[in-house]
Amino acid sequence: MAALGKEAALILIDVQKAFVEMEEAGRRRNNPQAVANMARLLEAFRNRGLAAFHVRHASKEPGSLLRPERSGYEAIGEAAERADEPVLVKHVNSAFIGTDLEQRLRDGGYETVVIAGITTNHCVETTTRMAGNLGFDARLVEDACYTFDRVGHSGEVESAEAIHAMTLSNLDGEFARIETTETVLAALRHSAAA
Repeated sequence: MAALGKEAALILIDVQKAFVEMEEAGRRRNNPQAVANMARLLEAFRNRGLAAFHVRHASKEPGSLLRPERSGYEAIGEAAERADEPVLVKHVNSAFIGTDLEQRLRDGGYETVVIAGITTNHCVETTTRMAGNLGFDARLVEDACYTFDRVGHSGEVESAEAIHAMTLSNLDGEFARIETTETVLAALRHSAAA
């Protein structure tokens, strides 16, 4: 990965306690190190004075763990925003719909967006597709996002690993470049040394 400079921004999507609560209730997920990797990316961007945008989902669905009045709406501690970092609130799958994310990125001159968050095949995928379609150089960090096992349309259980891998395959090349936490951190170190 080429160096990442001031034109790069980190977008953390739906890093919210609802997903921890789902796991505690017995839902199985992949990438157990994902939140720690999100925190590493966030720290690296902060240390280099690069932009970080936090996206939070405020569900309007009755009973949703992501409703603003519920504990699940809150950020997961190690990847939570600081007071000086913007939090954009969305109500649909894409962080670009109903928010000013695109305008903020354009106004800031951010050409590259490094994307991580929860869940891979829902809001992370939708936001990544739109970022690519809008002309941003989208980089999805595969080990800094995760999803859950899910019952497919045929009634068969699909594993989180298979869903995650297929999502990455669908996005790779056409909508985004797939990265790892280590490749992004190496690119940030390279830009700092340049």
